[in-house]
Amino acid sequence: MSVISPGILAATTTRILRQLRHDPRTVGLLIAVPIVLMGLVYAMYDGSPAVSRILLIMLGIFPFVIMFLITSIAMLRERTSGTLERLMTTRTGKGDLLAGYGIAFGAAAAGQAVIASACAYWLYGMSTAGSAALVVLIAVLTALLGVGLGLACSALARTEFQAVQMLPVVVIPQILLCGLFVPRAEMAGWLSALSDVMPLSYAVEALQQVGDNAEPTSTFWVDLAVVGGCVILGLILAAASLRRRTP
Repeated sequence: MSVISPGILAATTTRILRQLRHDPRTVGLLIAVPIVLMGLVYAMYDGSPAVSRILLIMLGIFPFVIMFLITSIAMLRERTSGTLERLMTTRTGKGDLLAGYGIAFGAAAAGQAVIASACAYWLYGMSTAGSAALVVLIAVLTALLGVGLGLACSALARTEFQAVQMLPVVVIPQILLCGLFVPRAEMAGWLSALSDVMPLSYAVEALQQVGDNAEPTSTFWVDLAVVGGCVILGLILAAASLRRRTP
């Protein structure tokens, strides 16, 4: 990854945030959709003690899925519109561009995580033994994970439809095997092995640790480190696969 210039990074981040602000559909996808979907989950499990557990896991899954989708499509548009090629002829490097995306979407993810968590706790009655701040931290990390994987996978797509097709390949298997439907310990051996190499599994486990324990456990810190490492790895893969334009 190229050396990052603070001035160029700030300009890149501001440009991306400005684009997000002027796109009401994306803002709605970031803010309104998670709240509505959590409302559906709450209605489905109304009165059940499982509702807090499901809502807690959703706070990790939603940022990951939404950021993967938004970022992969946004980067593809940068290439197909020629914006990325024009940027690369200036002093803007890969590091500035990727860091700008990470900061801009990280800020959007932080806002999303705070609003969604507030609704989960105060509107839908979710309760956790641990701190709500840790829930928000994990939600932001999983969002950044989605950003990194979305940037990397966008290099494999030539159209927005192909970018969306990456969703069932990269995202859905992680949702199925993260422990949402069946505890990972109860899965068949080969499914458990697959789950162990999927970063979303560790984000969900970290959220479950917050839900069950008043203080952070050693398992929580290990899970947090794994997710953080995967975020860095995803951004490195994105830098390695970043092309000026789609052929």
